[in-house]
Amino acid sequence: HKIGTTSRDAKNMYANSQIKALGILAMIDDGELDWKVIAIDASDAKAAACNDVADVEKEFPGTIDAIRTWFRDYKIPDGKPANKYGLNDECMPKAYTMNVIKETNEFYNALKSGKRANDEELSLE
Repeated sequence: HKIGTTSRDAKNMYANSQIKALGILAMIDDGELDWKVIAIDASDAKAAACNDVADVEKEFPGTIDAIRTWFRDYKIPDGKPANKYGLNDECMPKAYTMNVIKETNEFYNALKSGKRANDEELSLE
């Protein structure tokens, strides 16, 4: 989820922009881990002040809780249960986030190259 002082339409939120990953939530959606990266556009007016998850709370008070609540509850109107979070509901810091991004990218590249079997028939496009 991208934070910041400017808004873009959802369709082009990440198009042609560089972002800074600041934190990550370990959401459990239908029993599966679904990482939610908290990031800011590198050109945002507050990007220089945001270098880790603690800075998000200083610059955008309440934003992480709002994001956590939205992702927890967004399926409830469809009659589904609330999502849960791992890691004690914490938004993990940047160092942890970067490790998750690296590991996930390596996993994706192994699937894409065929080094790892795509037993679950995941979409790789």
